Amino acid sequence: MEDYKLNPKETACVFIEYQNEFTTEGGKLYPATKEVMEKTGMLENSTKLLEFCREKGICVIHCPINFEPGHNEIAEKPYGILAGIKDGSAFERGDSGSEFYEPMKPIEGELVVKGKSGLCSFASTNLEFLLRQRNVKNVILAGFLTNCCVESTMRNAYEKGFKVFTLKDCTAATSMPAQEAAFEHNFGMFSVPTTSKEITEAVEIMEAVTS
Repeated sequence: MEDYKLNPKETACVFIEYQNEFTTEGGKLYPATKEVMEKTGMLENSTKLLEFCREKGICVIHCPINFEPGHNEIAEKPYGILAGIKDGSAFERGDSGSEFYEPMKPIEGELVVKGKSGLCSFASTNLEFLLRQRNVKNVILAGFLTNCCVESTMRNAYEKGFKVFTLKDCTAATSMPAQEAAFEHNFGMFSVPTTSKEITEAVEIMEAVTS
């Protein structure tokens, strides 16, 4: 990212699943993400990045996942991660676990993706519509889980022609080995792996050039 320029008017930051199930003590998945969040400081870094995006006029898009009570959206006999979500009644609409992490709650005028009930933030949602309506070229991804929803979204965004940036210090998996393996082996193929600090510097460089 050295000397890289990032135009705020062509950039969106997608904050994936900053919800109490992951972020807050008492959340059903908090025990699984706690270690990585603490070691990388991802919640503090994400909050600072959100404030920076608001200050610089970067398009902010919040992308929660929600299910109706009973999780009937998911198959009767699911497997993999969706089985865990259904069996644990996670992200159930109306439950505190599905609510936004307080410091990352959307403010008036910010966009919230509708329809996410799977892993990729594009599938079954209006995310691409929101990005295309704003002529976004650069997509920054932050959130949960690094090697699940973030990775699924990253791959799809890459194939849709966006310039994708993934943030090592604003994502979390369920273990540090999983977090590190994702960035070491996969993310460089479909994105520019970087940090929130480098993103802010890239935006500030662009501002200095155009001012």
